[in-house]
Amino acid sequence: MNGATIDLLYFARVAELVGKRGESWPLDGESTGTQLLAALGERYPQLAPAGRLKLAINQTHSKPTAPIRPGDEVAVFEPVTGG
Repeated sequence: MNGATIDLLYFARVAELVGKRGESWPLDGESTGTQLLAALGERYPQLAPAGRLKLAINQTHSKPTAPIRPGDEVAVFEPVTGG
């Protein structure tokens, strides 16, 4: 691991379930939204099924296949969210 990270931001129900609004997440090289959601599901089983969650990468709604790179800001939220 080279120390590279992304900033994860959790909103609404996701923040309630994980018990925080965000965290720094290690990311060694490029990943995808699908890989990130799978890893989140492993770390936080209470999010299951994590694959239903939506992502915004650098404040742009993104598909699960979108690349995530070290230094990105990734928001994680329910398909319908009130904030």
